Amino acid sequence: MNFMPKSPDKFESIRSFYDEEYYAHPSATERLSWHCRRIAGFLGDFHGRCVLDVACGTGEWLEHFHRQGAAVAGIDLSQRAIDVCSARFPAGEFACGPAESLPFADDRFDLVTCMGSLEHFLDKPRALAEMKRVARPEASFLILVPNADFLTRRLGLYAGTQQVKAKEDVFDLATWNRLFERAGLRVVDRWRDLHPLSWHWIRNGPVPTWPLRMLQAVALATWPMRWQYQVYHHCRAAHA
Repeated sequence: MNFMPKSPDKFESIRSFYDEEYYAHPSATERLSWHCRRIAGFLGDFHGRCVLDVACGTGEWLEHFHRQGAAVAGIDLSQRAIDVCSARFPAGEFACGPAESLPFADDRFDLVTCMGSLEHFLDKPRALAEMKRVARPEASFLILVPNADFLTRRLGLYAGTQQVKAKEDVFDLATWNRLFERAGLRVVDRWRDLHPLSWHWIRNGPVPTWPLRMLQAVALATWPMRWQYQVYHHCRAAHA
C-alpha cells in the first residue's frame, strides 16, 4: 500500500466540498447518540483535562467532553463547521485548516480524537504524526476508520459515503494497524461502530428497505470484527 502524500494544492477542492456541500447548512446536534456515548464512556472521565478533536465538524464529540468539564479544542478544514464550534464553545480553541499541520503546542492534550475522518486526509502519516506530537506522553487516542473488509462492501452492496466526492481511502484493519504503528501508536482496544442500531438509521431510506436495514443493523452487532463497517481504535503512544 502506497502512503505517499499528495500535493497540498488539493486541499482547496476538498475544502470547497465541505464548505459548499457537506456543511452547506451546518447545525449543532444536542448530544451524542447512545452508541457514541457508550464508546466515550470506555475512555473514562476527562473533567479538568484537555481534549482535541481533529476534523471536529460542528462539535458533537466535543460537546460530550465539554459536559464532563474538559477544556476542548478542534480543527476542521471547513470554516462553516469551525464557526459553529466557536459559537458553541466560546471558551474553546478552534482553527480552520488541515490535520496535517496542527496549530497547537507539543505535549498538550490528554485525549486526541479523529472520528470517521482519517480516510479523507491527503497525508495520513503526517496527520497521525501531528496528533501524536500535540498529545501528552500518556494520552489516549480514539480513531474511527472504515474497514475495506466490511461484508456488505465486499458483496458489492455499499460503495462509500457522500465524502467519496472529495476523497475517501478505505483500508482493511491490518493496513490501518500498520499505519498507526508507523506513526508510533499502538492499538490497545478496538470497538465496533454500532450506530446502525437505531431507528433513525434503519428508517433512513425508502420504506421497503427498512427490513433489510434492520437485519444489517442486528448483524453488525454479531459479525466478527473483520466484517465490521467501521471500527474504533483506542491507541496510546508506543512508548507509553
